[in-house]
Amino acid sequence: MTRAPSERLTELALGIGLVIVAATLGGAAWYGYTRVETLSAQVAGLQSEIVSIASTTVAINAALGNATSSLSDALAAQSRSVANVQEQLGGVQNQVGTIGGTVDTLQKLTQIDPQLLEKYSKVYFLSENYVPASLTDIPDQYKYNDSKQLQFLTQAYPFLANMLTQAQNDHVALYVVSAYRSFGTQANLKSEYTVTYGAGTANAFSADQGYSEHQLGTAVDLITTGLNGQLTQAFDQTAAYQWLVNNAYKYGFELSYPKGNAYYIYEPWHWRFVGVKLATMLHDTNQHFYDLSQRTIDTYLISLFD
Repeated sequence: MTRAPSERLTELALGIGLVIVAATLGGAAWYGYTRVETLSAQVAGLQSEIVSIASTTVAINAALGNATSSLSDALAAQSRSVANVQEQLGGVQNQVGTIGGTVDTLQKLTQIDPQLLEKYSKVYFLSENYVPASLTDIPDQYKYNDSKQLQFLTQAYPFLANMLTQAQNDHVALYVVSAYRSFGTQANLKSEYTVTYGAGTANAFSADQGYSEHQLGTAVDLITTGLNGQLTQAFDQTAAYQWLVNNAYKYGFELSYPKGNAYYIYEPWHWRFVGVKLATMLHDTNQHFYDLSQRTIDTYLISLFD
């Protein structure tokens, strides 16, 4: 049986279509295969590059670690060197400071008369030529007799003025009746006492010239009202004396001749400037100036006017 031409055309078209589809699928498969190969090659290249980069990174990290360690060691060594230099510098500074302090101390001591803290009552002697470096007139407001000139060592005068001012502020009648006396003045005074009272009695309460603390310009005889202007042991029964006992040390003054001293009779009116530091120590330890050795007293010379 013979097929119709239309059927034959249909079969032909179908065959051609199948061929085209097969060709297309084949081309696509080839393209896909080729693309996969290319991508695989690229991935393999990238993996190789990654391995190379990782290896390089490890090498760089190792190098950095070594460099960091070396730098740390160098910094540590440098720090030790700096610390050593600082330590040496500190030692030098301490030495310089010590030397400087010693120089300042020596310079200060050269400006202070060492005789101001020596024990003179029948112990050391002041020559007839000894005169304080500088004397200041005591104002009338502090004197018992304002017509009499009284003088006190200039460097110590502020301490005396402050003490007498504070006594006035505390409503205590406290005045200076005697202060600096020269070698000649003391000689004349002792002569008068000897004539009046006899040598034995005079020696009990009056120093020979050259042995009087008054010649230093740092000793004062103090008085208060109600005693008829007399230096008497009854002074210790007054409010003025009690004020001195409680406060004089704050201004550098101490009682030279307390009861039972080995030099003169008890003189509650006679006070000597020895510096605040020494006077405070004597007050706090219930000692007196002449109880100490001269060597101990000399250690307070540098602080005499502090």
